[in-house]
Formats: sequence, C-alpha cells, structure tokens
Amino acid sequence: MMRIIAALFIGVIAGSPAPAADVVNVANVSRTLFSLPFWVAQQRGFLKAEGLETTSSILDNAEKINAALRAGTMQIAMGTPEAVMIDGYAGGTLRLIAGNTGKLPHFIIARPHIKTLKDLRGANFGILSEKEGSTYVVQDIAKAIGLTPADYTMTVVGGAPTRWKLLQAGKIDVGLQPFPLSYIAEDAGFTNLGSVIPFVPEWQFTTINADMAWATKNRDVVVRFLRAVQRGRDFMRSNPQDTAEIAARELQTTVALASRAMGDADKLAILDPNLALTEPGLRKVFSTLQLAGDIAAGERFDLARFTDLSFWRASREKK
Repeated sequence: MMRIIAALFIGVIAGSPAPAADVVNVANVSRTLFSLPFWVAQQRGFLKAEGLETTSSILDNAEKINAALRAGTMQIAMGTPEAVMIDGYAGGTLRLIAGNTGKLPHFIIARPHIKTLKDLRGANFGILSEKEGSTYVVQDIAKAIGLTPADYTMTVVGGAPTRWKLLQAGKIDVGLQPFPLSYIAEDAGFTNLGSVIPFVPEWQFTTINADMAWATKNRDVVVRFLRAVQRGRDFMRSNPQDTAEIAARELQTTVALASRAMGDADKLAILDPNLALTEPGLRKVFSTLQLAGDIAAGERFDLARFTDLSFWRASREKK
C-alpha cells in the first residue's frame, strides 16, 4: 500500500507543470548597438534563467515608447532619458531605473556634396523625435559652428537605421549616426564630419526606463530583468567573438563591422560596464531641457524626481 501511495506521489510531482515565466515586453528605441546587453541576455538564456520570457519591439521614438509604458503594453524600455525626465518633473510616473549608454556614440554623417561643417548651413538634419537626444545635440553642434535656428532645419524621421535610408534617398542632408552605420556610410561615399563628443562631451544617451505604476507592483520581476541584462553586459566583455555574432544578427551587419563597433565603444567608454547612470551626463541633459523650456528654469536638478535606482541596487546584491 505504501509503495502505491509513494508511486502516486512521485507521479503527481513529476507531472506538475513548471511555473509559468513572467512575461516582460521590452521597447527598444532603435536597432542599434545600445540594446546589445539585452539582446545578449535574451539569446544566451540569462533572462530565461531568471524566469523571464521577453519580447523586443523597435518603436523608434520616445513618444511611442512612453505611451506604451503607460498603457502597459510594454513593461520596460531600453530608451532615452529626456522624455522620462520631463515626465518626472511634471509629476508623472515614468522613471529611469538604470543606465546603459553614458556617452554619445554618434558621428556627423552628411551627403557626399557636404564636405565641411561650414557646408551645413541650409542643411536638413534628420532627428529621432522632438523630445530626444539627437534634437538637442544637433542644436548644440549648430550653435558651436555658428549657425542660428534659421540656418538649418530638423525633420523628425526616427532612429539611426531610418536616417541612413533617408540619407541614401536624399530625403535628409545630415544624420547623427552611431557605429557600425557610420562605417557603412563612409564606405558608401558619405562624408563623416567627425564625432559629436567634442561638441557634447557629457550626455546620458540611453537608459533603462519603466512606469512605476507597473514596476512597484512587479519589483522582483524588474530586479531579475536588470540582473539578467547585467549578465549580458558582463558576457560582452568576456566573450567578444560570440557577442559580435549576436550583434551582427541583430544589427543586420557583418561580424567584422559589429566587432569593430564594439571595440570603438569600449575605447570611448560608451556602454557603462555596470548599467550605471552618469550624473554629469544627466546634468547636461537636464540643463539642455531647461534651456529648451521643457523643464522650468526655476527647477533644480534632483535625481529623485526622475529616477528610482532601488531596483538597480537590488539587482547588484548577491543572491
């Protein structure tokens, strides 16, 4: 009798379904190198090891991403900080929960007939959106080379891959392009007018963002997500060849160009090794938003208004 009971008990245990994975829909601002820690975590199984099932969607601008976070159709974003900072100061619930890219990785890529920075007078710059990094960076560059707002135009077109297509089609004259797209543009005869870092040395370019309405109710899910993405970032440093192959697939480029891009990103210290935020970079973004009138001039810089780093700190604690 005891053997029968034991057998039945073992059968029940063996037949019990595995607990369902928590689903996290991730919004990516563009198909660029800066989502690589997440893509590595996906493809190397680090997210699954944390009990997470993830999707990745390229939404191409902050307005779409933040609307999706508020609606709950996306839970976490690998995006940009500007609109989140504006939302935080307006009393909203969006927050930066970790860092990612702490330096600008872009080069000023122009159509072949533009040979120097002076030739940018009258040019049409393709930008990501009205309230994101490339908008403000273009304005800083233009001011530095002596252009007034009347001397150039900016057209909202979307992320770097879209800008590259429009540059080739002659629909825009200039676009800020990260590598490896900058390499591809140079090889195709387009003009590289140089890195944007001399114009804007400090800038928090991309971050990991969430809506606190969801994140506070799903704290453990957020912590596990960040822990897995950190494993992805660690893997990038210790396994450059495997990472380059993942990057080539995701960026739809060659392994050689992906490897070159990763090397340049390391040299310029663009991707933070610990997914940390850079305060000087955030201060620069903040002051730019104030100058643009998106945050009131009388407000003071206060990380608590637009960040919640408790998730990030918890993800760095040993299990």
